[in-house]
Amino acid sequence: MLKFSIYDQLSRRILVLDGGLGTMIQGYGLGEEDYRGERFAGSEVLLKGCNDLLVLTKPEAIRSIHEAYLQAGADIISTDSFNANAVSMADYALQEYVYEINRAAAALARSEADRFTLRNPSKPRFVAGSMGPTNRTASISPDVNDPGYRAVTFDELAEAYYEQARGLVDGGADVLLVETVFDTLNAKAALFAIERLRAERGVPIPVMVSGTITDASGRTLSGQTIEAFYTSVSHAGLLSVGLNCGFGAEQMQPYVARLASVAECAVSAHPNAGLPNGFGGYDETPQRMAETIDGYLREGLLNIVGGCCGTTPVHIAEIARVADGRAPRKVPAPSHVTTLSGLETLRVTPEANFVNVGERTNVAGSAKFAGMIREGRYEEALSVARQQVEGGAQIIDVCMDDGLIDGIGAMRDFLNLLMAEPDIARVPVMIDSSKWEVIEAGLRCVQGKSVVNSISLK
Repeated sequence: MLKFSIYDQLSRRILVLDGGLGTMIQGYGLGEEDYRGERFAGSEVLLKGCNDLLVLTKPEAIRSIHEAYLQAGADIISTDSFNANAVSMADYALQEYVYEINRAAAALARSEADRFTLRNPSKPRFVAGSMGPTNRTASISPDVNDPGYRAVTFDELAEAYYEQARGLVDGGADVLLVETVFDTLNAKAALFAIERLRAERGVPIPVMVSGTITDASGRTLSGQTIEAFYTSVSHAGLLSVGLNCGFGAEQMQPYVARLASVAECAVSAHPNAGLPNGFGGYDETPQRMAETIDGYLREGLLNIVGGCCGTTPVHIAEIARVADGRAPRKVPAPSHVTTLSGLETLRVTPEANFVNVGERTNVAGSAKFAGMIREGRYEEALSVARQQVEGGAQIIDVCMDDGLIDGIGAMRDFLNLLMAEPDIARVPVMIDSSKWEVIEAGLRCVQGKSVVNSISLK
């Protein structure tokens, strides 16, 4: 594996990311037999559509896609591993192959990237290990009748992401790309898993995080604003933060501009080739997309640019053409302003004088609230939180330290319900306990950037 510094390259120029992988795979017209190959011929589950498996059963097709993007001028190619985690692969009964698939995906991309780097060492190529959002969400209940229910837990996601990250790093990925984030709590589980891997290996692993917004409100599916999304992941020492999917380049531009105005790391964008047509396809031409991207570059918004759904090597070639020689966005110096988030951000500046903390959701400070929790009257308990926010609380303090209360269970159940109430969840949460295990339970439920308050300073 050839070693070049992606940080060094980012300081010099705008790096070009590759385009849509699924778009290219569709062009091969692969059938069920192609996905199965000889090795999985006996699978009792239909495997067509499991694109990640193709690194084992049809590696020549994936290799040719990587080659096409590299020829188009991509500096970074992403691995065919978007769904290669145990949570998503359970749909295909392929959980036991997750590590192997990720390692093979990274090795395949690595060999092509190195081949192109050897041809032209002045333009080194990098491999981004793609880690998608999974098919579950940790912040939203799939059951409208049970808003506190979760189909997946933080710990389950973290374990699945750890196995994926381990395979990608072992296969030779230069950077891990946590992408298409629709729920920031899922992304935080991925970052937690990557940090565990960093600690075990004793090596830095660069990380890119890319979110996706779902409508013109500029929020993620789990309700966060662009600024709150960035605040929630900013602790992770990111190589870059950005947006992908969801919109075409024209529709995405104002949201990338908002992100670029707050991000204290590099900024990326890889939009779709326009909005989907009536048949689910994408019609924006490479030339038109490049013209729009050129506007991003004139405004100095980007350090990394590429494409998502509907984009092809022709799109990437045009984007590479307009990015060539352009100055990358200047990464600002750290602001050193305390910034917290719920669904929205709270900046604690010196001019703020004080921050209003709602204390009525603390069992030690409110006998009435404590009684609601002990008796399981969570709807009433939520109304207390709502009243505090409506009354001007900028942070909600939640404490469950009481000898007659299961602190871990109560903290988890209350915060899961609170997260389903946008009018309350818009403000940050103060997780308040003298017990570390209760604090951890709370942090596993909150997608925003919280305050931790240990009442005994333990």
